[in-house]
Amino acid sequence: MKNLKRELKITEDGSHTLFVPELNEHYHSTHGAIQEAMHVYLNAGFNYCDQNPIHILEVGFGTGLNCFLTLMEAQKQKRQVVYHSIELYPIQEEHIQSLNYTDQIERADKAVFFKLHQAIWNQEVKITEDFTLEKLQGDLRSFQFPASYDLIYFDAFAPDIQPELWTQDIFEKLHHHLKEEAILTTYSTKGIIKQALRAAGFEVKRLPGPPGKRQMLRAKKSNIHINI
Repeated sequence: MKNLKRELKITEDGSHTLFVPELNEHYHSTHGAIQEAMHVYLNAGFNYCDQNPIHILEVGFGTGLNCFLTLMEAQKQKRQVVYHSIELYPIQEEHIQSLNYTDQIERADKAVFFKLHQAIWNQEVKITEDFTLEKLQGDLRSFQFPASYDLIYFDAFAPDIQPELWTQDIFEKLHHHLKEEAILTTYSTKGIIKQALRAAGFEVKRLPGPPGKRQMLRAKKSNIHINI
């Protein structure tokens, strides 16, 4: 992954994503990067939760889109956010400079978007008065998280590409770092993913998906493990 080529692509809603030719995989839905992020992570996740302040863990910082949209939504709602995001292979500066999200999102602040990407890794950085970011560079499988969370955006590459990140062991680890009644949202609805989440102690609910995808998942922390 570290040395794989990444290409800038336009999705159907006009927003950018990155494409990895060697994996034949996009960072976002080709039906719309912003639409997908808003639907799966903001509407089904952030807006579903009412904690203030809210502690969020993102699996896969990627282009920074989920983080940027969360910051903007938090500003609208006057909510405080502590946002941790784990990423093993940060994208290159040339791609950061080319991403068009601030042109596609109303009232978006380009300086704030770049500030997210310029934030030092593995160190808490105050992006705004009410939004603190810590980008964690490391491998999800071995990383020791520094906090407990109200919400997880699970946005790793697809299970076919990174199956090692979609296992019961991984979800048990995340379950351990979630507060009571906390939730996890993700775009994947594969049967093996639902089984792994349930076996790890989550109550799993299918929700209508974003454009181009029939369904998505929202999983709620439960203290009852189900053997499958």
